[in-house]
Amino acid sequence: MTRSQNDLSKRDQAVCWHPYTQHGLEEDILPIVHASGSWLELADGSRMLDAISSWWTCLHGHGHPQLVEALTQQARSLDHVLFAGCTHPGAVDLAEQLTQVAPEGLTRVFYSDNGSTAVEVALKAAIQYWIRRGESRRTRFLSLEGAYHGDTFGAMAAGDPDPFFIDFSPFLFRVERTPPDPQVIEEILKRQPGQFAAVILEPLVQGAAGMQMYPPSILSQIRKLCDQHDTLLIADEVMTGFGRTGTLFACEQASITPDLLCLAKGLTGGILPLAATLVRESIYEAFLSTDRSRAFFHGHSFTANPIGCAVALASLKLLKEEATPDRLDQIGRQIESGLKDLRGQPGIRDLRRCGGIVALELQDPSGEEGYLSELGPRLRRACLDGEVLLRPLGNVLYAIPPSSTTPDECDRIAHALRTVSQTALS
Repeated sequence: MTRSQNDLSKRDQAVCWHPYTQHGLEEDILPIVHASGSWLELADGSRMLDAISSWWTCLHGHGHPQLVEALTQQARSLDHVLFAGCTHPGAVDLAEQLTQVAPEGLTRVFYSDNGSTAVEVALKAAIQYWIRRGESRRTRFLSLEGAYHGDTFGAMAAGDPDPFFIDFSPFLFRVERTPPDPQVIEEILKRQPGQFAAVILEPLVQGAAGMQMYPPSILSQIRKLCDQHDTLLIADEVMTGFGRTGTLFACEQASITPDLLCLAKGLTGGILPLAATLVRESIYEAFLSTDRSRAFFHGHSFTANPIGCAVALASLKLLKEEATPDRLDQIGRQIESGLKDLRGQPGIRDLRRCGGIVALELQDPSGEEGYLSELGPRLRRACLDGEVLLRPLGNVLYAIPPSSTTPDECDRIAHALRTVSQTALS
């Protein structure tokens, strides 16, 4: 580590507390000073290929000129205004476009700040929707095993507490958890009729669970079950939205419309924090009243931030102009192709892909699985030694690169995944 890197790292260690980081293990913190396209530049001038889109956010590549221009222009005219009792062109334009491109039937947009808050909005709206309709018994939720929906309390409850939220279990509302198995879900809904407010799931790909994947047919069956049992369906597309699975939204592959759709991460191309929860008109109408106490009491200081909205609009334009979902799908295909010979090899449990998401699951010699697998730290150390930025999920290595990734860069990512896996397993 050079002096410039060392200085920045030491200053960081003195004042910063990083997310999902055990500082007691003295994990190396990478000093990043610049980014362009698919690449990150370190303080010593070396570069790393961002194969995970900086936690699944960077959609078109870092510093895309059209997004930067949109940010700059908007900052000059209107930096921010509260969204309670006020509006602005960017928020209206973005809501109009989101309702046009989202699955048919989602007509209202509630803005928030990030994926976790988008989920909080959906959970609160679902519960109060039933209360407004006089069905106050519908207070329970059904989610998938291994689910992750964010770190705020409602989102933690909807997710699987193990391993991230065990300490908070006494404070979380009760959620029924199930594998993505329509038969099991049907049994639960039949056993407890009239009690569930909603089923919440990550469509097609469960991200933090280790990029676990299930087919569109299962998603379609779950939608039918929700209809049959008069239960809302919440689709958390915070990670899967905006082309990551090969279509603009993962729900498209099952030809279904959820009742509530949560978006964030790629919404602004990864430049600024902005989230949106889209709902059906019937949900919005349940809150309409001459009684002020029946309003939806939720909000954030930076709700519908004009700069974020401007960048999101520019990102949506790029998605269409550059056929981003198709590009991401081709990127995923090439990376998968570079690893296909690993299938069935010792130590390799699975190689799977959905759109631009590729996951390589390894067999932990200790038998441990999941985020706290003993293989995880070895993978993490091996990832820091190369020129490709990877961040394993326990015993799962994965890539989810931006659409700016070139064929040569795809080959580099595949090579890095192969090298890291071999190093960790040796």
